[in-house]
Amino acid sequence: MDNALRELYQEVILDHSRHPRHYGSMENASHTAEGYNPLCGDKVTVYLQLGDDGRVAEIKFEGKGCAISQASASMMVDMLKGRTAAEADRLMQGFLHLVKGEDASDLPEDDRERLDVMGGISAFPMRVKCATLAWHTYKNAVEEGKTVVEEGAT
Repeated sequence: MDNALRELYQEVILDHSRHPRHYGSMENASHTAEGYNPLCGDKVTVYLQLGDDGRVAEIKFEGKGCAISQASASMMVDMLKGRTAAEADRLMQGFLHLVKGEDASDLPEDDRERLDVMGGISAFPMRVKCATLAWHTYKNAVEEGKTVVEEGAT
């Protein structure tokens, strides 16, 4: 990756971290989960409202942590709104492959372009948990509405 592209990706991450999309609580959430990474102190709460058609009608998050965890959460909520559970799961699986440095060619091209900014995280294994915390928390909100502790999950 050339320096100009790396700098652009860093700017996108910092923008999402400083100006997160869909940030805040949601009083009428149908599903909620909290995530915590005890290794670095990142915390995130994901709130969502599923529509009658099974799509993510509304999604928000709150949290504190490093720029990567907050940017990843912001990008996630921005991308998951309006998706079905199956579409969201495919996006999550592709994202997890991407940040681990694995083959993420199963991501649709538009989604891949948006998430590529996080691809460099694979070079920093300790930061993968920062990037994936919100995604695992979303999955648990949908499935069980329970708290996620990111000790061994990747």
